Amino acid sequence: MSEMTKKEAYRRIDELRKTLTHHAKLYYVYDSPEISDFEYDRLYAELLKLESENPEYSDPSSPTMRVGGAPLDKFEKVVHSVRMNSLTDVFSFDELREFYDRTDAAAGRLTYSVEPKIDGLSVALRYENGIFVQGATRGDGTTGEDVTMNLRTIGSIPLRLSEPLTLTVRGEVYMPHSSFEAINAEREKHGQALMANPRNAAAGSLRQLDPRIAAERGLDIFIFNLQEGNIYSPESGRVPVSHTETLDRLGELGFKVLEMRKALSDFESIKNHIQYISDMRDSLPYDIDGAVIKVDSLDIRTKLGEGTNTPKWAVAYKYPPECKQTKLTDITVAVGRTGVLTPTAVLSPVRLAGTTVKSATLHNLDYIRERGIMIGDTVSVQKAGDIIPEIVCAHPDKRDGSEREFFMPEICPSCGEPVFREDGEAAVRCTNALCPAQLSRSIEHFCSKNAMNIDGLGPRIIDLLLGQKLISCVADIYTLTADMLEPLDRMGKKSAANLIASIEKSKSAGLERLIYALGIRNVGEVAGAALAARFGTLDTLMNATVDEICGIEDFGLITAECVVNFFSHPQNKELCRRLKALGIKTDSTAEPKGNRFEGLTFVLTGTLPTMSRDEAGEMIKKLGGKVSGSVSKKTSYVVAGEAAGSKLTKANELGITVIDEEALLKMCEE
Repeated sequence: MSEMTKKEAYRRIDELRKTLTHHAKLYYVYDSPEISDFEYDRLYAELLKLESENPEYSDPSSPTMRVGGAPLDKFEKVVHSVRMNSLTDVFSFDELREFYDRTDAAAGRLTYSVEPKIDGLSVALRYENGIFVQGATRGDGTTGEDVTMNLRTIGSIPLRLSEPLTLTVRGEVYMPHSSFEAINAEREKHGQALMANPRNAAAGSLRQLDPRIAAERGLDIFIFNLQEGNIYSPESGRVPVSHTETLDRLGELGFKVLEMRKALSDFESIKNHIQYISDMRDSLPYDIDGAVIKVDSLDIRTKLGEGTNTPKWAVAYKYPPECKQTKLTDITVAVGRTGVLTPTAVLSPVRLAGTTVKSATLHNLDYIRERGIMIGDTVSVQKAGDIIPEIVCAHPDKRDGSEREFFMPEICPSCGEPVFREDGEAAVRCTNALCPAQLSRSIEHFCSKNAMNIDGLGPRIIDLLLGQKLISCVADIYTLTADMLEPLDRMGKKSAANLIASIEKSKSAGLERLIYALGIRNVGEVAGAALAARFGTLDTLMNATVDEICGIEDFGLITAECVVNFFSHPQNKELCRRLKALGIKTDSTAEPKGNRFEGLTFVLTGTLPTMSRDEAGEMIKKLGGKVSGSVSKKTSYVVAGEAAGSKLTKANELGITVIDEEALLKMCEE
């Protein structure tokens, strides 16, 4: 290629980059595209080709850099130059009034910016001379994780600003409802567990070690603060005087800034706008969980100052959990892996916390009777922890006489065998150990993430395998081959190979997970780990006595009898023998690291900066500690990450010591 051709190539590359950046901004930031997706893709393909042919013209701010690079081994830690504080929460207008009066008394009549609180994951974006160079999660406020490669895949984040400025901004990464629904539809099609809500999905997507996965998740971001630097060029001599001016200017520079924000002074006007944002909640394409009220003047913010963990110039007004009324059209009964019959409410679809809710568990007949629920009732529904749909109450005043009382069936809806209810128990159980529903659910439990963790073996595939008589118990899973799986509906060669690889990997899960996977009544993850630590091998556990098991701390007679009874059945002994013969690891994988946490109980809540809660829990257990799912007076420490919820609140109420991940790691190293 001649020198002239090289110059032409450079000019065309530069032209394409500017054109694509312009159209990406119109599409992602302003939602007003000027060209079709087809035309954009054509221009993008041309640029990609020219860049590959001319690598010397590589530019990290090119639109082609959004596709994601090679997978990472881990996330590097980033120390924030400006601490990313959280906000003080208020839950009533009376509490908000206290904040309003306090700030006005300290600094005179003030103007406040009132804006929606996006329910996502907070990040900091660093720009040097207008180029996006680093993005990090909030973490504990002081130290976060470097997720630059994943953030590059978000179309609304400018890789190059319209001016060569050096600054850091803070934003909230979220998953739009459309992306969330598309992902869950795809996961359901492949028999995978559905994501709980858009917020958790966004957090999980941003922490993918493979940027290409993050790129597929359809994440978006709103920018809501300038952390450091100036939004104007040094030559101009200008500095922003207000938060409103700052966000307006950041919008001019190419950022997607918060919508529905208003600068208001009067308390009643502030209340009205908070209510307006709440009223708009259902129509928004993303989730919000409150409104943020900030002093607008930057000088007065400095005067008011910062608290230990929260600024004195801002609060977050938290909306109560969404609670909506809908029709309970029917009550169905499902059979679980232990034979328990569980009634489930069939609901007229209603949108709650980012998902469409069509059903809710009713637990048992006592639960239904206590709440006076009838088939055909209008009921109020909310999501516990924004995850699990629950019926709060029925509305008898809205009955028209067509409603009818619900009764538990006398025979199992799956196998037709009689059911029974033990004295003192709320649960109704199927008596048939060979009940097809129990078999399907027990296999599903065996394969679940916290059990043997066989990725890709979800309910749909399990039912297919059972229907084709390829499996009849969990041991049969380990006799499957790719050739047996490929003919199955929507499986194919690659999916079959991936599933076989996942099955093979699960063989090394260890005794802790295997005990839990077996589905022994009253034995959860914590109990499974304790049994593995005490007995070491499956053979030893199978021969354990009630007294020996009762000797384990916090093990009672009922749980001990359940364990002994399970292994007393010949079919269960045979199952364990087969699993061992098929290569499943039946001894403990735990690596004793001392007992410095002996006698201590930890509760994990929120998103931790560098590890999952499961990973943190395993670390605690290896050091002799216990991990509980609920906060009580017996709790020693609560380990709180980002977006810690009700568990953190309860810990503060009870005076339980709250630590972050960094403090936990220091305790582990001592």
